[in-house]
Amino acid sequence: MTVLSIFEMVVQQDLTVLVHDSSSRYTEIRPKLQRFATLIKHPAGIHTFKMTPLTLWNAAAAGMCAKDITDTLEQYASWPIPTRAKQEIALWMGRYGLFILVGEDNAEALRLNCSDQNLLTRFIHDSEIGTLFSGTLGACAVSVPAKFRGRIKKELARIGYPVIDQVGYQDGEPLVFALAAAVEDDAAFQLRDYQQEAVTAFTGGVDKLGGDGVIVLPCGAGKTVVGIGTMAQLQSETLILTSNTTSVKQWKREILEKTTLADNKVGEYTGQSKEVRPITIATYQMMTYRHAENEEFVHMRLFHERNWGLIIYDEVHLLPAPVFRTTADLQATRRLGLTATLVREDGCEQDVFSLIGPKRYELPWRQLEEAGWIAKVSCAELLVPMSAPLNERYIRAESREKARLAGENIDKLRVIKELLARHNELPTLIIGQYLDQLRLIAAGIQAPLLTGSTPQEERQRLYQQFRNGEIHVLVVSKVANFAVDLPDATIAIQVSGSYGSRQEEAQRLGRLLRPKSDGRRAYFYTLVSEHSKEQEYAMKRQLFLIEQGYQYDIVKEEQLHEYGTAACADS
Repeated sequence: MTVLSIFEMVVQQDLTVLVHDSSSRYTEIRPKLQRFATLIKHPAGIHTFKMTPLTLWNAAAAGMCAKDITDTLEQYASWPIPTRAKQEIALWMGRYGLFILVGEDNAEALRLNCSDQNLLTRFIHDSEIGTLFSGTLGACAVSVPAKFRGRIKKELARIGYPVIDQVGYQDGEPLVFALAAAVEDDAAFQLRDYQQEAVTAFTGGVDKLGGDGVIVLPCGAGKTVVGIGTMAQLQSETLILTSNTTSVKQWKREILEKTTLADNKVGEYTGQSKEVRPITIATYQMMTYRHAENEEFVHMRLFHERNWGLIIYDEVHLLPAPVFRTTADLQATRRLGLTATLVREDGCEQDVFSLIGPKRYELPWRQLEEAGWIAKVSCAELLVPMSAPLNERYIRAESREKARLAGENIDKLRVIKELLARHNELPTLIIGQYLDQLRLIAAGIQAPLLTGSTPQEERQRLYQQFRNGEIHVLVVSKVANFAVDLPDATIAIQVSGSYGSRQEEAQRLGRLLRPKSDGRRAYFYTLVSEHSKEQEYAMKRQLFLIEQGYQYDIVKEEQLHEYGTAACADS
């Protein structure tokens, strides 16, 4: 028996934590680790979690201390925790709370308090950070111009010192409305318990003292409802930013259905319509549009068009850099981020933390599944061989071309047809990265194709037909990754993706998570070319979902008949 086969959990001095996923206590260990660490790899049944300054700061913002974390690690560790690891945990957790930003009577200035006088003195004389201060206010405090509220938080977080912002927020222009009342025999609309918990975690409850941070919930769990509940509690005009026009319309429909707001109070700010109303919903694309690279962003003024009391950043993991920069100047406005995953492929999670706020609420996906709030999903990675001619081209290709050749493997069409036959007439999405591949698949299975160039009216028609059961299969490009309302999707077949994008994997699985009316299970298939870089990318893509408790069955094509028969019988 090897050493690796006998341990349950090992904490290493570089703040990585190795856990055997076959441990009898793994399901108990994983959610506790997720409070302060993130999964970074999972080879051979050994899951590697990593504690970082950001994961530890988010834990501190949730009320944990260094002792809480070391106690948890000691409870499960097979061997003593290295002293250096304990010191690192204490170091990073200890930095949360060193700097506290508070308001002053003078609205133009803020007060930055620091409990470490020597540290503050060093920053006062720093050539960059020091320029953000306007004077000392005693041994352990400096004055900061109010206009630098966001910038000081971002810069200090960048060098390893998070700031707790206690300045408070403006209320914005009042907007009186309520959640929808009962209609005839129907009950009044109510938030689920966890949705109300999320609202309270953000707003601070009845006192409404809170006002920044991120709510993390899977697709299908009602992030839009959390946003609406927050709006209803704050009772102020709100700007909502989201990922695409389809999502804008979805937000408006949900707001009108679930609140007493009239249609003329809710505006769409898109390429087709630019309505600025008490509730205004815009896209990130609109906010970052400009005529030329060196010109101003045409629509960024929307942030200042009205006295917003709340800004909601839907799909906050997609927030583009120009919106980050503007958000740095909007720290007096309450800011709510909504996302299924805090993972950003550009590594800007720290900017979300400093400018939008820390993670305020998260509920594990499996916990929601067990409660019946999201659908049960089985995940499988199906290995598809490459033909001899394709394999020869693959071997000779450059790295990026290898990814495309493996992704577009024509033999995936054969597997798609078998899966469709086994899940006959169940609502199915076929999702991919490459348009030529998707056109070939759509033609091969006689299904409609939806891409970024599909007109909005045609998209809505296809979505409605899909919901009504008039069509059972949609072939979709990356436009279906985010905020598309497909409540009845039961099967997703992923034929290609954006290399190792964890957020894309989470969003695509999210297309299946709305509970099915008959309680049936959903299936998420990823088609991967065998013996190719696509397998490596797939392993990276799956990280977030494995962290959430999902397991991927690895199935070779010759095993597909047996696996597919079992899956079909179960569904």
